[in-house]
Amino acid sequence: MSQMPIDPQARKAIIASRNKALALVLVAFVVLFFAITIVKMKI
Repeated sequence: MSQMPIDPQARKAIIASRNKALALVLVAFVVLFFAITIVKMKI
């Protein structure tokens, strides 16, 4: 992986967007887990 000089502002924006994407994926897994649990309880 090559290291390119990048300004701190752009680096913060990249990290923030990555964190938001990761949080969105985790929330989706939690919602999926609860949906599966509720469906299994009704069966």
